[in-house]
Amino acid sequence: MSREPVFSCNDRTVSYIYTVYLHEEKRRIKPAMSSFQDFIQFVFAGLTSGAIYAMVAVGFGVVHNTMGIVNFTQVDFVSLGGMFLFGALATAHLPMAVALPLAVAAVALTGALVEFLGLRPSRSRNHLVLIFLTIGLSIVLRGVMKKVWGKNSLAVPPLHGETPFTVLGATIMPQAVWILVVTAVAIALLVLFFRKTTAGLAMRAVASNPTAAAVVGLKVRRVRTASFALAGALGGLAGVLVTPITTLRYDVGVLLGLKGFSAAILGGFGSFPGAIVGGISLGLLESLGAGYVSSAWKDTIAFLVLLLVLFVRPQGLMGKAAGS
Repeated sequence: MSREPVFSCNDRTVSYIYTVYLHEEKRRIKPAMSSFQDFIQFVFAGLTSGAIYAMVAVGFGVVHNTMGIVNFTQVDFVSLGGMFLFGALATAHLPMAVALPLAVAAVALTGALVEFLGLRPSRSRNHLVLIFLTIGLSIVLRGVMKKVWGKNSLAVPPLHGETPFTVLGATIMPQAVWILVVTAVAIALLVLFFRKTTAGLAMRAVASNPTAAAVVGLKVRRVRTASFALAGALGGLAGVLVTPITTLRYDVGVLLGLKGFSAAILGGFGSFPGAIVGGISLGLLESLGAGYVSSAWKDTIAFLVLLLVLFVRPQGLMGKAAGS
């Protein structure tokens, strides 16, 4: 008597088994080129986010160098940049080429008003008091944004084009290229500003010795207001660049701003080269960590780096140790 087969196979079963086999073989013998493409993809993503962190970190450094405080309204300047851009595009129906610089200028004006109306009237020059004032002003700015633009998520189009292109096998969005190019141009202009212009040299003088700067006739209060305006412009620029690739909300700048703060600590708080190095390093660590370890760690890496730097090297990678 013949034995019944344990199972029967039809064409669909064979096809399914063969498909699974091919999938497992591709997964087991993954081409080296694919791994290289993944690496390039993660690097580009890290450079993109790192450029945003670097601009926010430089904004923190500008105010710290002229006033000696941590300006926590910097995180809201990022949100404001995106909100003003949305208003210029959706409400005023302006073209992107006009809306973007107007949004950055509006945030710069907001930064100047924060110093002029929020900090200058304070009778205390104690740094801790001024830091707490910036925290309170940050909450006020967030409340105003929520009242004006609401709590719902908003969206704005990219600067130019949405069709991705390929670089070394990695897929790159045009907005990422805009972020890298505009950040590089902004940093170059910032270097020229501090080295070649009267206002930039005045900021450097006040940062070096505010008392001596006042003695030689520099308007220290005006310089401090200008430093807040410049910090606002940098935060606003970061906001208008990152808005097309992220969700726009009244509080979107909080996490981005705190990562920029971590980048400033990593590079050396108050050091402009350190802010750039810290921002790029943090972006790469975040992207590579999320890609090769776990995406669940993406937002945690920045704060782990912050704690590690504070424990091991408090002055940061390019900062000077106290007393040196």
